Amino acid sequence: MNWKSALYSDLVGTNLESWIATLIPQIENWETHANHGDTKKWQKQLQQLPVITPNDIDLKTQVSFTQDGSLGNAQLAHIESVLKQFMPWRKGPFHLFGIDIDTEWQSDWKWDRVLPHIAPLANKKVLDVGCGSGYHLFRMLGEDAKLVIGIDPTALFFYQFQIFKKYLPEHSIHYIPLGIEDMPELNVFDTVFSMGVLYHRRDPIEFLYQLKNQLASGGQLVLETIVIDGDETSVLMPGERYAQMRNVWFLPSCEALMQWLSRVGFVNIQKVDENITSIEEQRATQWMTNHSLVDFLDPNDPTLTVEGYPAPKRAVFVATKK
Repeated sequence: MNWKSALYSDLVGTNLESWIATLIPQIENWETHANHGDTKKWQKQLQQLPVITPNDIDLKTQVSFTQDGSLGNAQLAHIESVLKQFMPWRKGPFHLFGIDIDTEWQSDWKWDRVLPHIAPLANKKVLDVGCGSGYHLFRMLGEDAKLVIGIDPTALFFYQFQIFKKYLPEHSIHYIPLGIEDMPELNVFDTVFSMGVLYHRRDPIEFLYQLKNQLASGGQLVLETIVIDGDETSVLMPGERYAQMRNVWFLPSCEALMQWLSRVGFVNIQKVDENITSIEEQRATQWMTNHSLVDFLDPNDPTLTVEGYPAPKRAVFVATKK
């Protein structure tokens, strides 16, 4: 069963079934117009991965697929060469049949900060907006979520996810290559995650409404983003770049963001974590050889970015839809 058929099959019979009629033309349009130059290469490389049934899958404490004893050195070398065709690897880490994909981000650190503060995911429908490679989707499945869906229009991330989905064919976990602006107002998910996306949105208030419109009444939003120090009036709009990123628009204080969430209509709003991003958590590796956080900070004052703005500090918020 291909990934689309598996997705539609998991939506049939649920309160998401009506979404299928919208999804079919959207996905067909993405496949037709996703003109990334490496798309055909990635599709071919996916087919090069061997058909293997893992002896053990651990999604609770990490994202790990194990096959003990049956893979020779030549086969492992082949798998590793395939995986390196999907570089750069930014979100992870992943462990596939003894091969450790040491990603730029130690995304497990973020998950460990988030998990103690969220409503249990067991038997829940979960949406992750801007899911990247899908690392956190697998951790959500590890918490026994009933249905896990990630959305992100980035072609590389889509194919990175498909590598691991290949070894979880019967599980209700899906990546849909769409943006939040392509979503109808579904109002059905028990939990909606948005981690590392808000500051990339030109209209953050509209984005918060879009997240809210995916949640069922009583559902929980889990929002992680870069913040600055200040009161409820403090918002930084950087110039052309922030930490060398071009697409950063608004960095609110925690108090300002909580006020935004309240104005949008969320209740039970809490800041549950605040953490300065370290060069140990985000760094270059052999799987992501581009510049990373250490290159984006002032070499004489690591509390500042190279542009002179406050260095990245991230906070996690939870809130409830009425």
